[in-house]
Amino acid sequence: MIHTILLFSLCLWHLVDELESVSVTEGDSLTLHHNLSVSNIQRNDEIEWRFEGTRIARLIVNNSEYYDENTFKDRLKLDNQTGSLTITNTRTTDSGLYQLKTIIGLKESIKRFNVTVNVRPPSPTTTSSSESTSVAGS
Repeated sequence: MIHTILLFSLCLWHLVDELESVSVTEGDSLTLHHNLSVSNIQRNDEIEWRFEGTRIARLIVNNSEYYDENTFKDRLKLDNQTGSLTITNTRTTDSGLYQLKTIIGLKESIKRFNVTVNVRPPSPTTTSSSESTSVAGS
């Protein structure tokens, strides 16, 4: 019995809290990747994304589910092959802590992303000055 518990505990090896800081300019797209070498998500594998503790997307057996439609309405895309999360048309309110939780086989891992969405600098404005020339007749 003890051997079974020990073996089970080793199989559920838990890698916690890798943190990556990411910056993007407002309006651009951002893709958050994990560094797993998984070519295809398998039957009992699960990938879950959270923003500030709230679940925003989940992938189980190639079926993507999206949550928190008020914040990310139609701006999230979860890649069914890799589990990467893309946020389109980023906003400054998208800044914060994102957490990726994966359960691949019996291995669970957590990776966090500290995302900063910077305000897009104003476009430079060009002004043209028209010079007028006066010619005085004599």
